Amino acid sequence: MKHTTIALALMALSNVTYGVSGQITDTAGQPISDASVSVAGSRIQTKTDADGRFTLNTADSNATNLHIKAPGFSHETVRLDATGSEPLRVTLHRTMIEQIDVTATPLHASAMESAQPVSVLAGDNLRRKQSSTLGETLKDAVGVHSSYFGPVASSPIVRGLNGPRVLIAQNGLDVSDASRVGPDHVVATEAMTAEQIEILRGPATLFYGSGAIGGVVNVVDERVPSSSERRGAFAAAYNSVNEENEASFTYTGGTERFAFHVDGFSRNGDNYEIPAPAERMADADQYEEPEELSEGILENSASESQGFNLGGSWLLDKGYIGLSYGRLERLNGIPGHSHDHGHAGEHHDDERMADKHDEFEEASVLSDLKQDRWQLVSELQLESAWLNGLNTRIGYTDYEHVELENGASGTVFTNETLQVRTDLLLEEIAGWRGAVSLEGKKTDFAAVGEEAFTPPSRTDSFAIGLLQEKQTGDLLWQLGARIEKVTINADPIAWEEEEHGASEEGGEHQEELLVFKELDFTPYSASAGVVWDFAAAYNAGVSVTHAQRAPSSAELFSFGPHIGTGSFEVGALFRLHESDNPHFHYNDDVNEEVSNNIDLSLRKHAGDIGWVINLFYNQIDHFYYERNTGLDSEAITGHDHEKGEEAGHEGEHEHDHGALPVYVFEQADTVLYGLEAQFAWRLSEHFTLDLWGDSIRAKLRDGGNLPRTPPVRIGGRLNYANNAWQAGFGMAHYFDQKDTAELETSTDGYSLLEAELSYALPSSFGDMTFFLKGSNLTDEEARVHTSFLKDRAPLPGRNFSIGVRSMF
Repeated sequence: MKHTTIALALMALSNVTYGVSGQITDTAGQPISDASVSVAGSRIQTKTDADGRFTLNTADSNATNLHIKAPGFSHETVRLDATGSEPLRVTLHRTMIEQIDVTATPLHASAMESAQPVSVLAGDNLRRKQSSTLGETLKDAVGVHSSYFGPVASSPIVRGLNGPRVLIAQNGLDVSDASRVGPDHVVATEAMTAEQIEILRGPATLFYGSGAIGGVVNVVDERVPSSSERRGAFAAAYNSVNEENEASFTYTGGTERFAFHVDGFSRNGDNYEIPAPAERMADADQYEEPEELSEGILENSASESQGFNLGGSWLLDKGYIGLSYGRLERLNGIPGHSHDHGHAGEHHDDERMADKHDEFEEASVLSDLKQDRWQLVSELQLESAWLNGLNTRIGYTDYEHVELENGASGTVFTNETLQVRTDLLLEEIAGWRGAVSLEGKKTDFAAVGEEAFTPPSRTDSFAIGLLQEKQTGDLLWQLGARIEKVTINADPIAWEEEEHGASEEGGEHQEELLVFKELDFTPYSASAGVVWDFAAAYNAGVSVTHAQRAPSSAELFSFGPHIGTGSFEVGALFRLHESDNPHFHYNDDVNEEVSNNIDLSLRKHAGDIGWVINLFYNQIDHFYYERNTGLDSEAITGHDHEKGEEAGHEGEHEHDHGALPVYVFEQADTVLYGLEAQFAWRLSEHFTLDLWGDSIRAKLRDGGNLPRTPPVRIGGRLNYANNAWQAGFGMAHYFDQKDTAELETSTDGYSLLEAELSYALPSSFGDMTFFLKGSNLTDEEARVHTSFLKDRAPLPGRNFSIGVRSMF
């Protein structure tokens, strides 16, 4: 009896000191099963059982807060210092604003719990919006537009910023392609096999470096599995607008100690149908002569792509270590870019090119992309006085894409990147928990060929960052800082005396070698934010960020024809002297961009009505942007690109590009500010309504507007759900954009309507959802103001998609 009493006393003491238990219910008192309960700032977590009950061992942590979440409910944070030994009873409130955790930062974050605006696209919502490019997949997300280089290439534009300011990441590591160099280059990642896509709006430099001064888009998949829990998905669809067939699958499984993952996709489509002639006069509201155009078809827009990922992980008692390999291939035409010339270049020996000859016979210019990507990931829980976890990510990417002209190699773009990032998760001290991040990246980028507009370059960077947060009552404080060292080297270029200006008397070109000196930058960033739960179901967030960005190599060293965008690009190291004989001087006096950004957010996150409103103001000094000089390349270089002076050289092509408009990268002080809003309302048991909208103004502080600024837009969707049936009808309206830069034309507004009907049929593979979807139902002509091809490539016409998808 004595021993039994002692044992019971020890068990009770253990529950008080080392563990916590309780029950999770909804507002009606019904238990919530499979809810996640975790110790804030650590890996210690568990799930609730069928009765909503849980027991969590906190022996190995300095636990002060529990974080509780469940699908369809608002997240809750519970302090442990006031709970005593009594079991917890926590009530979760249903929400209309979906809350999904973000993996893009080492600390916990979701749309309602971050001072900085974040959003996540996942589950059925992601499957419904998937497109052939990342930009088109995300174009309806609040604050995100698409660069839309025709249907074959488009990148996300976050709050009016893109290119080297918005980092595209795959599982937290740079995707390492050429899409940041030009909008005609495809983002080398695939949404069809993604688990979720995370968007961090505004400066996200604290853990991603100066290349994320405008935001981060992180594509998350399970290529390195963290558990062996069996799960999978597959999808297949047909799109009428380009007779496209697409299919994908993912599967993760394994044993107690080993997990494996495999996924793959394939997509094959012809040229897109469009509702009007492709090309419009830039200076008149009329079309070119009909015989010069292919009305109803966007030439050179056919594409095929395929890829796969293989990965495996060794599962440890407190973490895992895994490795993956991925292969991505894509062959596509380049819309608005067609040559009518012969060639004497080396033929590109590619079986895919031969297989696709019939489909691409009308396209003289193609892009052939290949990427091999390795990732090593480990996440380990530690038992240390200072550290509770160690996360390591190593990525190696070998990227190449070749521009093919009539089957011969034109310009070859390569990007070889090695990136290592280690996050040290710190034990909680005085209520503060956080992480230290160490990151190194080495990038070797080259563009080789007659149309290489920037020289080969190497960029090395090393950084250290710190992020801390603390919960004090109704306030969640978030602090961060990062310092970075960036070094850029570029190969010398042939610098002709005549290239300083067109020769008035003609004569021979005097070539000399221009040797660039090594450029060093030390950008740093700091931020402070707070989230205030000022009332039940409401909170407000404020975030202030100072961030700096080192310029990219293309912004600095470019000097040549960028045929994809139909321009002659000149980097910031070359200063234009405008006179009767315009010419350039080399000047290496360049600066980092400096951003001072403030975000204000107001949110309602529980009940039948939910909403989020964000206001932002971003002042960026020394902002790099491409200014249209009004000059053409013949006037600048003395060369007539139409004549192709180098055509007689063996292995080179005779081009017919004509004189190209000259765009110069310059630095100026700018201001960007705007509004983002989303609203969700449960109208009844079966009907819900979603409304959203955003606007942005992007101005030069000395007067004028930045080019290609997204227009104001609003949208909405009415949803119906009843057992296995779901339906939706949506509309998005883009207003006229008349706030244009010098020499930039305005763009008319347009409205896009869509509808979808689906039915879920139970099967041994989980619910199989059959769907029918219609896009651009009114077949409206729509031209994207943010696109370099707005006057040559409208959005696709009316499209019907039919397919099936399943998650199991």
